[in-house]
Amino acid sequence: MPHDLIWRIVVGFGAVPALAVYWQRRHLKETPRFHAATGKQEDSSGKLSDTPDADKAEVPATYWDGFRQLANDRTLLIRLVGASAAWFLLDAAYYGNTVSSPSVLSALGTDHTLLQKTLTQLGVFTVFAAPGYAVACLTMDRIGRRIIQALGFSVMTIAFGLLAFVPNLQKMATRFPIIYGFSFFFTEFGPNATTFVYPSEIFPVLVRTTGHGFAAAIGKLDGFVGVFLFPYLLHWKGLLGAESAAAMASVLGLIVTLTLLPETK
Repeated sequence: MPHDLIWRIVVGFGAVPALAVYWQRRHLKETPRFHAATGKQEDSSGKLSDTPDADKAEVPATYWDGFRQLANDRTLLIRLVGASAAWFLLDAAYYGNTVSSPSVLSALGTDHTLLQKTLTQLGVFTVFAAPGYAVACLTMDRIGRRIIQALGFSVMTIAFGLLAFVPNLQKMATRFPIIYGFSFFFTEFGPNATTFVYPSEIFPVLVRTTGHGFAAAIGKLDGFVGVFLFPYLLHWKGLLGAESAAAMASVLGLIVTLTLLPETK
C-alpha cells in the first residue's frame, strides 16, 4: 500500500479506543467519595437522595470556582504547580523524542530504508518502553510515586546527556540504541506513569478533576512545544541541540519532583 495511505490508516485507527472510552464514560457514575462529600447517597437503582443530617460541602459550580479554591490554598497551589510543571517538563522531553524518533535513529545510518527505520523504532519501544510501564504498575505502591518519578527524570537526564555529548555515539551501532532505549524505559518507569497518577491523589475530591485537568492541559501544551521545536533543534545542532534540551527539561523535572511534590503511596 502507498505510504501516504498507510500513515493515515494508522493514525485514524487511534480513534477506535477513543470512541470506546467516550461510550463507556457515558455510563460511569460518580464515586461514593464524591457523593459523601456532597451529602448525597445512592440507592440500589442508582437514584440519588440527600444524606440525612449530612454536612454538604460546597461543590464548585464552574471550573473557575474550583480553580480559585486551589489557588487560595497555599499547599494545594504548590501541589498544582508541582504536578503541572512536572507534566510540562516530561512532555517537552518525551514527545519531541518520541515523534522524532525516526530522525534520531537515522543517525545510525542514513541509508536505512523506511522499513528498517520502522522496525528499529518498534524494537526500541517493544524492548524498553512497554516493559517500563509494566514495572511501574507492579512497583508504584511499593517504591512510591516520588521515588519513581525522581529516578525516571534522573536517568532520562543521564541518557539524553550521553546522546548529546558523547562524541560519535551515533556510530556505535549497539550502544546508541541501548542508551536511547534506556531513556524510554525510565520515562515509562518514571514520570510518564506517575504524572498521570499524582494529580488524582494530591487534591481534595471536590477540586480533583479541576487540578487534574489543569495539570494535564499544561503538559499537553508543552507536548506541542516539544514536538514542534525538536526537529528544528535536531536540524540546527544535531543530537547535541535536541538531546541537550531534553536533558535540561529532565533535570528541571527532577528538581520540581523533589521540591514541590509529596509522596502519596
